Amino acid sequence: MLNLTKITEKSHDVILDLRYATTNNVCGKKLYAHPICYLHESAVEALSRAVTAAKNRGLKLKIFDGFRPLEVQKFMFDAFPSADPNGGFVSNPDGGVTPHCRGVAVDLTLCDAEGNELEMGTDFDEFSDLAFHNCQKISAVAQKNRLLLLDLMTSAGWDFYSKEWWHYQLFNPREYEIIETPQNFVAI
Repeated sequence: MLNLTKITEKSHDVILDLRYATTNNVCGKKLYAHPICYLHESAVEALSRAVTAAKNRGLKLKIFDGFRPLEVQKFMFDAFPSADPNGGFVSNPDGGVTPHCRGVAVDLTLCDAEGNELEMGTDFDEFSDLAFHNCQKISAVAQKNRLLLLDLMTSAGWDFYSKEWWHYQLFNPREYEIIETPQNFVAI
């Protein structure tokens, strides 16, 4: 796939927990045919900076999702409709930014050196205000960990989405093309 790099635990020193390749996700359905993570080559550079910054603090990044096929984006948007025409927690594939479909977004969390997730106040894909970066309803420890993740990612060149503590994307994602995917990538 054009301009995409395969992200592996070994090659990029991350932990992979690709939720959409399993039924352990907000849809309760396997959306990807294979547990493979891809990112646009420009996003890989920013990811490498974040991995190094985390490692310098004795931490690791755990990735839940990277590149997302447009078909999956459409399925998720339909599954979680919003009054907002651009989408609520799921970007509208018919005019929204859809940074995952461009390979320039990553969903992730922080883990300690042993691979245990740090407390973030919610699980990945919590579709409520508890997921907001500035949520005050979560523990002080979770707030601190979210700020640490925010600092690591923004210092490495990532932008953030205020409604999802786990979502980071490159600035100006519309500058990147939506990537066509082979049929065997999608499980739905």
